[in-house]
Amino acid sequence: MENKGMSATSAENRDQVIIRTSIIGILTNVFLAAFKAVIGILSHSIAVTLDAVNNLSDALASIITIVGTKLAGKLPDRKHPLGYGRIEYLSAMIVAGIVLYAGITSAVESVKKIIHPERPEYSTFSLIIIAVAVAVKIVLGKYVKAKGEQVHSGSLIASGSDAMFDAILSGSVLISAVIFMARGISLEAYVGVVIAGFIIKAGIEMMTETLNEILGDRADREKTDRIKALLSDEPEVRGAYDLVMYNYGPDKDYASVHLEVPDTMPAKEFDRLTRRLERKVYKETGVVLAGVGLYSYNTGNDEAADIQKDVRERVMKHAWAMQVHGFYVDTKAKEMRFDVVMSFDIRPREGIRIIYDEIREAYPAYEIQVAPDVDVSD
Repeated sequence: MENKGMSATSAENRDQVIIRTSIIGILTNVFLAAFKAVIGILSHSIAVTLDAVNNLSDALASIITIVGTKLAGKLPDRKHPLGYGRIEYLSAMIVAGIVLYAGITSAVESVKKIIHPERPEYSTFSLIIIAVAVAVKIVLGKYVKAKGEQVHSGSLIASGSDAMFDAILSGSVLISAVIFMARGISLEAYVGVVIAGFIIKAGIEMMTETLNEILGDRADREKTDRIKALLSDEPEVRGAYDLVMYNYGPDKDYASVHLEVPDTMPAKEFDRLTRRLERKVYKETGVVLAGVGLYSYNTGNDEAADIQKDVRERVMKHAWAMQVHGFYVDTKAKEMRFDVVMSFDIRPREGIRIIYDEIREAYPAYEIQVAPDVDVSD
């Protein structure tokens, strides 16, 4: 197919949204870091100072997001014919690393202040600045995360989540400052340890989620069900199987699939069918159907239907056998072939051996071909 992934216009608009949102985040975090650094130094508050450092790390994360978006937007070339979209996952991983580092640093510095405490000196003005920072961070976090979800940017979503945690951190600093001014009890170092734990947890979760994207996680069931339904809606198609999704960056999904069609369908009709389905699937889901294979099923042969029913029952009695498809039998040539989807509870080679032996025993005159399929999509 000519079209590969998003159109140039939609990709450009997506990049503009990410870059514009990231710039807003950079400017906001730099201003907040400057105010908090001054307050932290004047009040001798480790919590406020660490909060300022955290804002600078957020600004750095936004810069990395911009760089990652620019690199990911490079046009495909001979060396990378499917584009550079996966670079965004690497930039999201770096952002997650920055969040994790900020959490660990905050925890270390807070523990140091528990061991060697300093008496903070807050003022009403400093509390007002911290309160404003909390409100700004909440608004910024919601805005950035919403934009990230809108354009499917893992980096923006991670940055937005981090901003929300920063708001909690700043709010905790504010509460501890109020308690100190009212009661003379300094809790900021202990609060810093607790919040640092939440930041570390968030960083690990972000990193795990991004790592799953890089490794290749299970395809979204709603999308795979939608694709199979679109394919199976065609009257010539009895079933769609072996759907495998390939991701090359946000909104850059490719897929391959097998269609079960009558054994009487000519090649030119199948070619016309697949081209029509490729356009249909891309229009409805944005997924490029890069490869379409076929399974033929028997028509007008009662003996073949009886054999298929018997084989299916024999295979499906095993708990690890999830599906039988692509079944075809030539009763004259004594040939039988089918695929079996097996769960991850059994090794494919072992499962095939068990099934082959059982079917071979039941149909000794037949040449049998059993192909294992991996449970890659629902």
